[in-house]
Amino acid sequence: MTNPRTLVLIPARMASTRLPGKPLMDIAGVPMIVHVLRRAEEAAIGRVAVATDTPEIAAAVTAAGGEAVMTGPDHPSGSDRIHEAMRNLDPLGQADIVINLQGDFPTILPQNIRDVLAPLADPAVDIATLAAEIHSEEESNAPSVVKAVGSPIGGRRLRALYFTRAPAPWGDGPRYHHIGLYAYRRAALERFVSLPPSPLELQEKLEQLRALEAGMRIDVTIVDTVPRGVDTAPDLETARRLLSKA
Repeated sequence: MTNPRTLVLIPARMASTRLPGKPLMDIAGVPMIVHVLRRAEEAAIGRVAVATDTPEIAAAVTAAGGEAVMTGPDHPSGSDRIHEAMRNLDPLGQADIVINLQGDFPTILPQNIRDVLAPLADPAVDIATLAAEIHSEEESNAPSVVKAVGSPIGGRRLRALYFTRAPAPWGDGPRYHHIGLYAYRRAALERFVSLPPSPLELQEKLEQLRALEAGMRIDVTIVDTVPRGVDTAPDLETARRLLSKA
């Protein structure tokens, strides 16, 4: 059963700097954005829609039986795009949780989409997200891998203190690879997009720092694996190989 009070929104646009047109690139005979749509539908937690400024993406989604919502072309971030989509799809404010699922996660597990909701059972949490433990120095040191730094508050849960591209925290102990999937309370998303970019957000180029600098609480569910994002041509070939076996 899906929850009518939960919206799962997938922002998608054609203008990727490293892999232009990637939402419509073929993976095992299906556009990438449709793979992400299917994973979200399989999670069965709420109404699913793709938020896009591109008619071709909307057409691919609707041809696959999905729902698409058109948004403006000038949003500075995916969060701003899903905010507009939320208001278009749910003008009466019936949904109180909004999930932002990146459109370049074709291999994400439906269970991981469900996992992001768990921290919101605590009314003190504004935003929930995911991370997985890092097991290699290469991953730990890569600026492209965002690290979630937080205080453990349960076996598989952190209260986020910071996010960084640096290898952090220092010393012995686990480090966590942040996964860019977010569940917002509706009021938290409204507040977030109303805030100007924050100093640490601009320095690290990580928009979730805007929420932390504004005093919002982000909790992190620890999961076992990191879904493979598609940012480059080699990433695309990896996704094709994985999903052709599925």
